[in-house]
Amino acid sequence: MAERILPILQVGNVLLSPDIITERFCCDYEKCKGVCCIEGNAGAPVTLDEIGEIEEALDDVWHDLSPQAQAVIDCQGVAYTDQEGDLVTSIVNGKDCVFTCYDNGNCLCALEKACRAGKTSFMKPISCSLYPIRAKRFDNGMIGLNYHQWDVCRDAVALGKRLDMPVYQFLKEPLIRCFGEEWFAELETLAHEILQLHS
Repeated sequence: MAERILPILQVGNVLLSPDIITERFCCDYEKCKGVCCIEGNAGAPVTLDEIGEIEEALDDVWHDLSPQAQAVIDCQGVAYTDQEGDLVTSIVNGKDCVFTCYDNGNCLCALEKACRAGKTSFMKPISCSLYPIRAKRFDNGMIGLNYHQWDVCRDAVALGKRLDMPVYQFLKEPLIRCFGEEWFAELETLAHEILQLHS
């Protein structure tokens, strides 16, 4: 029997790839140690507003940053424009996010650490919170959400399958933060219908 190919879905002004509903994902930090902060060839996508909030939080996270990260920020700032023309956080040695800090060999986000300690109100770029979903804004006001598959997250895929955790459920909190409770409730209703068809 041929696999059913699902069309692009829409909730409000947001277009979603169906694998956000059909695929499984749950970060397995014990295994990956936060490797997504130090792998890749560009920083995390950021908006101009987020850059402003990061700059306001800089004094509170500065002591957690490596000397190399501090030097990069002093030279080019907290963000730069990558090869695709997107604003992203600055990186060290061509891959490590400048806001990576370490605790017993585990990668942490200095921005998130400061926020959780009550030092700042800015958690981290929404692109980090939403991962493995990548968001793209279009000129017509629409937003596209795609599931980004990355080999370093294979443990998260395995854990998501064991827990039967759809991508959108794993990201419930940041999705609500981005689009609101009502929007997420509509997504849940649609997801329930899709998963029934897909089973």
